Amino acid sequence: MTTTPLAVEASGLVKTFGTNRAVDGVDLRVEAGTVYGVLGPNGAGKTTTISVLATLLKADAGEARIFGHDVRREAQLVRSLIGVTGQYASVDETLSATENLVIFSRLLGLSRAESKRKSAELLERFGLTEAAARPLKNFSGGMRRRLDLAASLIAQPPLIFLDEPTTGLDPRTRAQMWDTIRELVATGSTVLLTTQYLDEADQLADRIAVIDHGRVVAEGTGDELKASIGSSSLHLRLTDGLRLDAARAIVRNTLGVDAVASPEGSRLTAPMSDPDGVTDLLVSFREAGISLAEMSVQKPTLDEVFLTITGKPVDAEAADDARRELEGSNA
Repeated sequence: MTTTPLAVEASGLVKTFGTNRAVDGVDLRVEAGTVYGVLGPNGAGKTTTISVLATLLKADAGEARIFGHDVRREAQLVRSLIGVTGQYASVDETLSATENLVIFSRLLGLSRAESKRKSAELLERFGLTEAAARPLKNFSGGMRRRLDLAASLIAQPPLIFLDEPTTGLDPRTRAQMWDTIRELVATGSTVLLTTQYLDEADQLADRIAVIDHGRVVAEGTGDELKASIGSSSLHLRLTDGLRLDAARAIVRNTLGVDAVASPEGSRLTAPMSDPDGVTDLLVSFREAGISLAEMSVQKPTLDEVFLTITGKPVDAEAADDARRELEGSNA
């Protein structure tokens, strides 16, 4: 019995820039016909990983295959199987939407007639027909992102890399992009999506890899990742933020878990397997003279998964990793 090769199979990928180890032993397995989310803050190594898989960068160590084909030894074949949409639109702002798509089509070997037909088809699919003749310098950010995605689909590749496709988009345009991504998978494509938006990964991805400092620190379905930190999540806001360390110690002693503090320093989040333990916790707080402004028990979110795994929320990680990336590039 033959088995279909994985759309993406990476093992031990490493990529360094000076002293910065941007990708530090990444392993990925992406099944065909799915959306696979790679979640992490700016600077975590998501874009570098995509660049290696898409043959744009050579890994310093490790192996990667696209539908069974080695990205290093069979780079030209791999390029025929993929489409790539980066964080910034790779289009000519002085040309119209139609002209951009026709040029891309011609570069991919389509005839003049085929290029015009394909361009019109894609503009219709992405709701850009009315703006087809308008120079791109007059396009909104959302329209440029849609056109860039359209360009990556000219050859109808079986695997599409989308590197933070909705960064900077308004909520309505983000929702439109989500619908487009779902449609791509429904019509047979595989999508590897990088994002720093936890709700995006939760909504779209069949499986998710959480990357932190160039490493995959967790992997699974959204539900599996949430379950990994407990069936419930305890949220506390202290009246006095100066009692935070004392409150964390009480949570550890009473519930047997470590609470994570938020950046503002007055909130704690802790995984919970037994909500009944809240009663004992409240008694311990009262005996220690610690008062609460708020308390709630909720189902975990992906935000809390990242917070628990890395010890920081995504926005705080982004600042740290961007600084480290800059230091590495200047080394």
